[in-house]
Amino acid sequence: MKNTLHVLKSFENAVERYLAELKQFDMEQLHRKTDEEEWSIGQMYMHLIQSALFMHLPNIKQCLVHSEPSVNSNKGKTELGESVFEQGQFPAIRVKVPASPQYTPKSPENKEQLVEGLHQVIAGMRDIEAVLRPSPATDKVIHPRLGALDAQEWFLLIEMHYRHHFLQLDRLKLDLGIGQKEGEI
Repeated sequence: MKNTLHVLKSFENAVERYLAELKQFDMEQLHRKTDEEEWSIGQMYMHLIQSALFMHLPNIKQCLVHSEPSVNSNKGKTELGESVFEQGQFPAIRVKVPASPQYTPKSPENKEQLVEGLHQVIAGMRDIEAVLRPSPATDKVIHPRLGALDAQEWFLLIEMHYRHHFLQLDRLKLDLGIGQKEGEI
């Protein structure tokens, strides 16, 4: 298992990049979508913030307090979950989830909402890392695609998730004519 302090530092570096990238966008660019099936850059930022604050971090806490409906350690990861943690990253493929009110993120109201949200996630990651290391890995919470994850795995997942969405950010910027193709200056 990776050192949680290293994971936290890598996560903080990822958030620094998201914050730096955010400075180059105006609100029209944050809301613009290339088509109805695609998220806007702003929605992608909201997804990262909301998934960490309302799913990943609470699931870490649930693992640490041994509360229901956590599962016992005889439940395992799915094949995808095993692969993701073995590789230390998600496969470089797009995940399409049908649009739905509970999953599709709303567009941000302003940039400050995104900045504040990212700072909240950093604070949550720092707080949880401080209590994570001595925790037992016996209690797990089910991830819908990856299977049963313990507290440290949920923590690693947040950092991997943020890194994974750089691919989407780069693609969305390119679609909007903001970015460059790989190798172009």
